[in-house]
Amino acid sequence: MPTHSKQTFSCCTLVGCGIFICVYLLSGCSIFNSKSGPSKVAQFQQDISVGTEDISIAAVGLVDVPYLYGGNTPKGGFDCSGLIVYVYNKAAGIKLPRTIQQMSTQGRSIDNQPPASGDLVFFNTTGEKYSHVGIYVGQGRFVHTPSAGGTVRLDYITSPYWAAKFTEARRIAK
Repeated sequence: MPTHSKQTFSCCTLVGCGIFICVYLLSGCSIFNSKSGPSKVAQFQQDISVGTEDISIAAVGLVDVPYLYGGNTPKGGFDCSGLIVYVYNKAAGIKLPRTIQQMSTQGRSIDNQPPASGDLVFFNTTGEKYSHVGIYVGQGRFVHTPSAGGTVRLDYITSPYWAAKFTEARRIAK
């Protein structure tokens, strides 16, 4: 019969392994695909900290919440701008406008500077410069709600599809 200390060790080992696996999956092994798409996303190969990590942590916590057009809660679902408004308000107390076009005027553009967790990333997916938005979470990844029938998910901004659609990153300051 195993002793209590052996059971505790086994639980600690399993928890430690679980934490390692979560960090490994979220980090994407810190290796970027050599086919990173257009050079305008080259700055996403390095990150800086501006103290907005709580925003990216809150966003990652909503992965797998269903897409809902006009949705703005975890219980009901999110569309892309509803996700942004919810996360910024809950994690940082920042009230952003509800539309992508209005969000694109908030904060400041970071141009070709290194991104930080919590920055907004904008994409042209419909022929409009600002037609989709996500939250950059570090190591080349962003959280967004891409489409009807989908869920909130984590994607690489350096993937060929998203790199080609990327238009701008903006830093929202309190």
